[in-house]
Amino acid sequence: MMHTLVGWHIELEFEEEGDRTKAVALVRLSDGTEVRSHGYSTRHHADSPQPRVGEEVAGARALNDLAMQLLTKAHGELKEGSRTTGPLM
Repeated sequence: MMHTLVGWHIELEFEEEGDRTKAVALVRLSDGTEVRSHGYSTRHHADSPQPRVGEEVAGARALNDLAMQLLTKAHGELKEGSRTTGPLM
């Protein structure tokens, strides 16, 4: 049987200005830290305005950056853990 230990809620906010869309992603982790990331998209002047598409691109880029930050954080914690549990010299 599987048990859920924690859950994450990721917040995404969008801001549009002209042809540019900015996304901000935020996740609060169970250790109390917050990880925040940004993503951007720019509509080509020849394309028709489709705000949803700009949000999807900017949101995907923000989530990709968030994922990379979480991987970096996890790798750092693994390294720190191996230093404290490894053989003493």
